[in-house]
Amino acid sequence: MSQPGAGNPVERPVVTLLYAPADRPDLVEKALASAADVVIVDLEDAVAPAHKESARAALGRLVAGQPGRRVQVRVNALDTPWSALDLATVAGLPAQVAVRVPKVGSPLDVTRVAAAVGDRPLHLLLETAGGIEAASDIARAHPRVASLGLGEADLRSDLGVDDDAALAYARSRVVIAARAAGLPAPAMSVYPNVRDDAGLARSCATGRSLGFLGRTAIHPRQLPVIAAAFAPTEVELARAQLVVAALRDAQQAGSGTVVLPDGTFLDVAMVERARRTVALAD
Repeated sequence: MSQPGAGNPVERPVVTLLYAPADRPDLVEKALASAADVVIVDLEDAVAPAHKESARAALGRLVAGQPGRRVQVRVNALDTPWSALDLATVAGLPAQVAVRVPKVGSPLDVTRVAAAVGDRPLHLLLETAGGIEAASDIARAHPRVASLGLGEADLRSDLGVDDDAALAYARSRVVIAARAAGLPAPAMSVYPNVRDDAGLARSCATGRSLGFLGRTAIHPRQLPVIAAAFAPTEVELARAQLVVAALRDAQQAGSGTVVLPDGTFLDVAMVERARRTVALAD
């Protein structure tokens, strides 16, 4: 494993993820042409039951010819009648197309999906009380688990709550489980009001303060608001660059620690966050 602060490149962070329904090829094409870091082609909530089959049949054509595009397919939950066919269809797609799995409730769910879809990244959504309680085990259930996420609309329904305060524990639980498993910081769940830019920005600020990075969107107009909300400020970027440069100079001088001009003590482990900040700004 690469050591933080040693000058190793940091993988480009994912900040914006845009959903597009698989039964609307026009919207999928627009999403693929958008500025979103990841496009999620949806077979689940955005597709009516009567259109599930045609949406599934269109998948191969929709994701073809996108070798440099990060694409995920959100399948239907494992307890639905569409799940098996969804997973079989995903298994026939190019290996770089990842799968996004809703309502994951246990490590067994993860191993079932991994066995069905072949060698591709698994992005897992926790949307029930059981999934939240098993978050740590789910995050470690398979080597191909690439991220955890929180499905807040379904979780609210499962818990019977409306107030954001009721989700505080679940949000922190997912952030900690992801970090403990060595996964990226989770992206936030969708913000359902596509015209409320100010509310979206405030919500993103709250999620950022809890350790989330980035957010899923249901409309392209939300993407710049999300990107701006998670971008480092000029002060944060300047501080991060100072930290990275100071520790690099210290290491070149044969020391693993350094004290900044303001008296802050740094070591190799503490520079990782600064490097992530610089990568995010880039």
